[in-house]
Amino acid sequence: MLAEMRIQGLGVIEDALLELHAGFTVVTGETGAGKTMVVTGLHLLSGGRAEVSKVRTGMLKAFVEGRFTYAGVEGAERIVTESGADVDEDGSVIALRAVAVDGRSRAHLGGRSVPVGVLAELSEQLIAVHGQNDQLRLLRPSEQRDVIDRFAGDAVGKPLSAYREVRSEWLAVIAELTERSTRSREMAQQADLLKHGLTEIDAVAPEPGEDVDLTTQIKRLAAADELRAAATEAHVALSGSLDGDPDVPSAMALVSEALRRLSTSEDGVLRELAPRLEEASVLLADVGAELGSYVETLDADPALLEKVLARQGDLKRLTRKYAADVDGVLAWADDARRRLESMDTSEEALAELALRRDQLAVQLAAHAVEVSAPREKAAAELAAEITRELSGLAMGQAAIEVTVEQRPAEHGDTHALTIDGRAVHAGADGVDDVELLLRAHDGAPPLPVHKAASGGELSRVMLAIEVVLAHADTVQTLVFDEVDAGVGGRAAVEIGRRLARLARTHQVLVVTHLPQVAAFADQHLVVDKGHSGGVTRSGVKNLKQTERVSELARMLAGMDNETGRAHAEELLATAEKDKAEFVPKRKRAAKKK
Repeated sequence: MLAEMRIQGLGVIEDALLELHAGFTVVTGETGAGKTMVVTGLHLLSGGRAEVSKVRTGMLKAFVEGRFTYAGVEGAERIVTESGADVDEDGSVIALRAVAVDGRSRAHLGGRSVPVGVLAELSEQLIAVHGQNDQLRLLRPSEQRDVIDRFAGDAVGKPLSAYREVRSEWLAVIAELTERSTRSREMAQQADLLKHGLTEIDAVAPEPGEDVDLTTQIKRLAAADELRAAATEAHVALSGSLDGDPDVPSAMALVSEALRRLSTSEDGVLRELAPRLEEASVLLADVGAELGSYVETLDADPALLEKVLARQGDLKRLTRKYAADVDGVLAWADDARRRLESMDTSEEALAELALRRDQLAVQLAAHAVEVSAPREKAAAELAAEITRELSGLAMGQAAIEVTVEQRPAEHGDTHALTIDGRAVHAGADGVDDVELLLRAHDGAPPLPVHKAASGGELSRVMLAIEVVLAHADTVQTLVFDEVDAGVGGRAAVEIGRRLARLARTHQVLVVTHLPQVAAFADQHLVVDKGHSGGVTRSGVKNLKQTERVSELARMLAGMDNETGRAHAEELLATAEKDKAEFVPKRKRAAKKK
């Protein structure tokens, strides 16, 4: 949810801090005071279009900063993590949007500069703004289908998941079949090249790391005389002359003599050094033995050298064509074999793929029907519930219809299925097109909701939908701007009551001019306009209970007098009584304690 928001230099608001309630918060104020700047600030914070005209006169930049809590919202947690944002100790993250008078816009999340689109993605997970000019969610066909699916829950969700799984495999088979059919000549040429390469590699039959081993062996064979001389001289230095000449000193003889002298010494310090010389003597003997064996195995063999060089030449021909070394050549061969398996363009292979495609199409059609049936049922139930909600929102004659119709496949549609003898398009969300229709009054034809409803009515339709879908909505914060436009009296009370009911499961923020709506709020913020030095400045104030009475009196009668205050107190009392009636029992029990 949105814990707090700060606005600086936006419209008439110079600097304002909004600490928001987790339930129902209402924003009121006189006309022109800047109430709409609160919604404008939310738009900017949600990645909306930046308008230079909204920057306050005399300021270089406008800033909107919001603190969000998002625990349990997987999509929001992913976005925050991927953007590298710093999270505060309380688990909240701060989003910032700045708009300069030169048109430049900057976005930050958790102290990190991010694209504006990141704020848009985050807001989609946490905030839904419903204003007279912000009904895009309701106008998109995909959103209307999502409304039905959210309402239906698992009845649509489970078969839709199965449908998508089969569709993914079906599309993969179609793509493979299309590629093999349309690129048969090209693939046949590629297959011939791969087969030729494999034949060449298999003829040489290289072993992993063989080129490295051959290089080492060649160096040894080519330098056999030099290596023999070096090893022999080292052996003589350790063990003495090969013919036993006593005049040739050896390291082992010298160490043995030193060991004899230390061992027979009467000094304890010298005797303690003897074991270390014994270890050195053993080590020298081991090295000497290994040098002797090395010299015996080191023979110059021109025939072997020629054979090894020929083998190296065979490997180099492969590494020049296929990879930098033998291991790379072997990897190329493995990849070539895998590619050949997918390049079979024979009639038998294509027929097998076509059969698999048709089998999956039958399965997919069955899953599509399993998705459509609960959608149609949910559409009828949702339409009835939304219509009932609208009756209490000054739209008593209005009725909602929700149509669910299969989308016909167009000519040449590669994603077409046959269901009940009709070719339909198999989209990612099924085969259905969903549309919300509104019949404005008895006798009026049902029209798409955005064509039949005015701006204020569209907001109320959205409110009705949100109330009905409250149990399934994953968005935590709902914002309504002038949702009560064009209504008053009892209808306004009903709007307030529904918003308060919605606030039991969501954070609700409403900009309103109706006292009947404001009375139901858990928190009342007022945008107050003042003048100083010929400049208009507005700020936001959180009203106490006594101050709420004065504000409601102003909204009711246009002035804060005794009669207006009495009406305001009565309105507040009535709202509190109404809210108490639909507070869940567990919450009432908690309050009594």
